[in-house]
Amino acid sequence: MPKILYLMGSAGSGKTVVAIGLAKVFQEAGFRVSYFKPKSKGGEPGKRVDDDVVLMKELLGLNLPYEIISPFRYRPYLLTVGHTKRTGQLKSLILTSFDKLQENADILLVEGSNEPYISSSLEIDDYTLAADFGARVLIITKIINDFSLDSAIFKDEMLKNKNIEVTGHIFNNVRRPLLDKTRGIYQPLLEEKSILLGIIPEHTLITSPTVQEFQQALNGEVLVGENCLDRIIEDVVVGSMNIDSALSYLRRCLNKAVITGGDRSDLALTALETSTSALILTGGLYPDVSVLTRAEEKNVPVILVYDDTYATIEKVHHLSRQIKPGDEKIINLAYNQVKNNCDIAKLLELI
Repeated sequence: MPKILYLMGSAGSGKTVVAIGLAKVFQEAGFRVSYFKPKSKGGEPGKRVDDDVVLMKELLGLNLPYEIISPFRYRPYLLTVGHTKRTGQLKSLILTSFDKLQENADILLVEGSNEPYISSSLEIDDYTLAADFGARVLIITKIINDFSLDSAIFKDEMLKNKNIEVTGHIFNNVRRPLLDKTRGIYQPLLEEKSILLGIIPEHTLITSPTVQEFQQALNGEVLVGENCLDRIIEDVVVGSMNIDSALSYLRRCLNKAVITGGDRSDLALTALETSTSALILTGGLYPDVSVLTRAEEKNVPVILVYDDTYATIEKVHHLSRQIKPGDEKIINLAYNQVKNNCDIAKLLELI
């Protein structure tokens, strides 16, 4: 029987990045590694397979169809299409896939949902599945503030109350200004109740989406800068202020996307004189030619969208980088982040 390690955390915690790093570290140690994502988020038009599943299938060379590696796709309004009558069938479907993925593996990495409670009405939430699989759980938490620690401790206690073994925790994507507080305050508090196996600092190349990912999420039209869509976006600024207050603010934000109306040529031109990765012009309003000319000179993509500014912000608010198969630079970064910042020997001991 393989060791089953269930990676549990909220959206944006970096479960997939940790899965990539652990898979490569375990393989390096001589283990045969498999991957399972029981539930993937569905509902995106034109997308039939979860990107994480495509990536992990190729990375690990899994010779199984996508529908085995991730047999169920959840959506926010799933209960309206009659799935409540199929609870037993869904559980059976997932367990059948689970059995197949265990074959010829020493370690099976199971990646949880965007939130552990998702699909609890169908009895296939992460807590229930971890118990069904007999898995040990590794809790992944992105440290943002004190509530992040509360979330980690709450998940830990929930699992232990359900008699599910918690291997430990990883604090992931910790921003540099929070590292000292994480080590000096959060770590001791967590270790009073559980085991901390790693603190992984944020790396912008892993966490920050590219201009192309913004463009795809917004279904926007690239007016100039098609050759620069691989630039990363570390921050988003909404250009609704006047020019006098805009310049000092824009200078403080590096590698940013500036979202503003196409009729705000003054603000767009000001943004182009600061560290800007992309201009996103809303409302379907084409900018003045001077904006496009200056953007081309600066190699800054300009993207036109037909949504208003508020709707545009909503679409990119939770956007994070999607690692693609063959992106060796980012995959190796993920591997090094896990290897250099986590106690792998202790983790292997505990699972």
